[in-house]
Amino acid sequence: MGERSRLAVWGDPIGHSRSPALHRAAYARLGLGWEYERRRVDAAGFATALSGLDRTWRGLSLTMPLKERAHDAAGDLDAHARLTGAVNTLLLGARLRGFNTDVGGIVDAFRGAGVHALDRVRILGAGATAASALVAARELGADRVEVRARRPEAAQRLQRIGAALAAHVSVVPFDASAGDVDATIATLPSGTALDAAVAEALTAAGGVLFEAAYAPWPSALAAGWTTTPVISGFEMLLHQAVRQIRIFLNGEQDVPLPDEDVIVAVMRRAAMED
Repeated sequence: MGERSRLAVWGDPIGHSRSPALHRAAYARLGLGWEYERRRVDAAGFATALSGLDRTWRGLSLTMPLKERAHDAAGDLDAHARLTGAVNTLLLGARLRGFNTDVGGIVDAFRGAGVHALDRVRILGAGATAASALVAARELGADRVEVRARRPEAAQRLQRIGAALAAHVSVVPFDASAGDVDATIATLPSGTALDAAVAEALTAAGGVLFEAAYAPWPSALAAGWTTTPVISGFEMLLHQAVRQIRIFLNGEQDVPLPDEDVIVAVMRRAAMED
């Protein structure tokens, strides 16, 4: 039936995605004749689009609003996908395998900035990325996590994840008083601007900032952050893509690519030129 050589990123919206540039650069460097495209797929159309793929397809990258749909569709889930309830990578084959590479991408982004251990962390937002951020924070050692959510009920899933990881997760409104933390992980939608007084208080006690949004850059929060380093969400995008490529090549996200440092540099350059 031919080699499984087709891949894509799906989501809605999707026109802004840098994933094609990242993946194509890596496959070219690896000498693989794989295709990687983008396709606008919304939540309602996901099941039909997935069932329409033939045996030439190797895998998919998923962005919002498809991560929960992909989780429900997968027959086999990695540990991070099970914990978060979100899948951003599907490996196609006899059995549909779902992975979450966002967790590892966040961990890799922190380590790349020289941050290897955390104790107290503040997460802004309570969506799918916040769930991955919580697991990543725990893997970096944090056992006390404060979640700021506009709707406290939306953070109940994060409290369940925290309990499973033996981490204490407290939920407070955005305008609650801010104690000192080692790092702030912002998972709010791109373009979000917090009230100036709230942003100032969070910045003063926020430690290292990881801003999941990367376009436009700097975000309003990152532009006013007075503590360094400030880590752009592009670093998560890059490192989670590396982990996706590992999966598409080896079937696992923890098996490094050949000459991976070189491939990462090629991917970074391609995204900057895109």
